[in-house]
Order: sequence, then C-alpha cells, then structure tokens
Amino acid sequence: MGNLIITIDGPAGSGKTTIAKLLSKELKIAYLDTGAMYRAVALVLGENGWNKHRDEIENILKEIKFELAPGEGEDFVLKMNNKPLGNEIRNEKIGLWASNVGKLPVVRKYLMEAQREIARNCSLVAEGRDMGTVVFPHANFKFFLSASLEVRAKRRIIQLRELGILADYNAILKEMEKRDIQDKTREIAPLHPAEDAIKIDTSNMSKTEVLKKMLERIYKRES
Repeated sequence: MGNLIITIDGPAGSGKTTIAKLLSKELKIAYLDTGAMYRAVALVLGENGWNKHRDEIENILKEIKFELAPGEGEDFVLKMNNKPLGNEIRNEKIGLWASNVGKLPVVRKYLMEAQREIARNCSLVAEGRDMGTVVFPHANFKFFLSASLEVRAKRRIIQLRELGILADYNAILKEMEKRDIQDKTREIAPLHPAEDAIKIDTSNMSKTEVLKKMLERIYKRES
C-alpha cells in the first residue's frame, strides 16, 4: 500500500479513540475506528447473533458496506450502507456483543478486507485491537496503548456521559474486565502488541502528553 498507515491498538479505555482522532487531525489524514465496525456488525446481527449459522452470517455481511466518506472540513465519516454510525453502538452491551462477534473467523475476514480496502484509498490512523498484528502488519508506525483497569473504567464513564449515556462504575469495571479476558484469550487474533509496536502506558499521562510522545517518534523516523 502506498498510503501512510499508522495503527493504534490496545484494550478498551486505553485512550485509542481520543488519541487516534487527535493524531489524524495533526497529520491531516483520515481516522478509522475499526471497533465501531465490529460494534455495527454486532448490532446488525443482534443479541446472540454470533450463534447464528455461518451461512446466515455470511449472507448478512454481504449486505453490509462500509466506507470513509468526506465530512465537514478535513474530517471523514465512517458510514455503513451510506448511513453514518451513531451513538447506538456505543454502550457496553454492544461492546460485549462485538467482542463475541470478533471471535468469528467469517466476521474477522470480512472486516479485515473492508479495512484494507478503505486503506487503499487514503492514508489513515487505524485504531482497534489487531491493527498492527493482523490487518496492517506492514504499517508505517505501530503503537500499543495500555492503562490500568480502574483508570480505563473511569475514562469510559466520562466518555459515555459525554454521549448522554448514564453508566454505573462498578458495572463498567466488571464488563470491561470480562471483555479484556475475552479479547486476550480468543483463538483468532488475540489482543497483544505487535513485536515492533511502540508501547505507551497512558495511565498517568494526559492526552496531550501521549500525542506529543507519538508525534516525536513519527517525526524522528521521518526526518
């Protein structure tokens, strides 16, 4: 691929989304929220949708089309079947569904191809859980963000409140811990840093500090 590809992986609440958006704006390239793609597929499949027969899931996936479309200014909007993805995919229940859906080879293959197709058309910052290890193994830059479970749960609470979604801290903590276990122990593309990824613990760092550290590594190698 001739475009610039930067991957940011890590568990939920580690700061991937916030930093990926800031980094894409700083570099003036597109931002791709691959987690939103898994959440969107999970929502379409529905509760326990991961237990559907493979053929049924394949037929549903054939009707789903993702694209990054130009938005306001220099922003890009992730769309599914020509409709922007909204807050309906952002609650923890859908997050857990997405984690279960992410175990399915048929879904992972479909979304990997969709993500690579998007990257053929533009440079981007792609954030998720296996961007640097599976989807874009030859990315120009790979980052892996982490943070303590407690810090990540607090961040998720703040993020959900900003979206107008009320959430209980203890419930979020338990659901996030459960998802961590699912993501790290699944047979296909388990969550772990790529061997050549730059690891950053964001627990005690501001978003400005994290962004600065990443830009320093990018500009240093580019100079």
